[in-house]
Amino acid sequence: MRCMYCSCTESKVIDSRSADDDTTIRRRRECMGCGRRFTTYETIEIAPILVVKSDGNRQAFDVGKIKRGIIKSCEKRPVPLEKIDALVDEIAKRVYNSMEQEISSKAIGEMVMEGLKGLDEVAYVRYASVYRSFKDISSFMSELQKMMEKKEEK
Repeated sequence: MRCMYCSCTESKVIDSRSADDDTTIRRRRECMGCGRRFTTYETIEIAPILVVKSDGNRQAFDVGKIKRGIIKSCEKRPVPLEKIDALVDEIAKRVYNSMEQEISSKAIGEMVMEGLKGLDEVAYVRYASVYRSFKDISSFMSELQKMMEKKEEK
């Protein structure tokens, strides 16, 4: 690690601590050249994952985009932000653990809908109406009937 003050490449670690929910390590270092101290952070390098859209375009996987969509579908619903964050984290873990460099937007949408179904039924229907692009009331009613049938089976 190069010293930010004198550019010396020799330093020693004085203190190491976990930071950001154990995803980052904070290290306090001392330069062997000038003796000044500085802080560095070590994180896991995440391989980029591309999302393949329905039109074939590719874009970088963005967890923030998933969270914004879920928050929008849960608007004015009694869903705590902790549960939304937990769902977003679960989806992100599933995407990264798939060990694939590309994932379809459809697969991500299905993961979101599966999570919302257990979280809040109204939020699920809101998300599904945008995700599945309901064209008319009959397609909307068809989705609601499926939900009701599954609920009656339980």
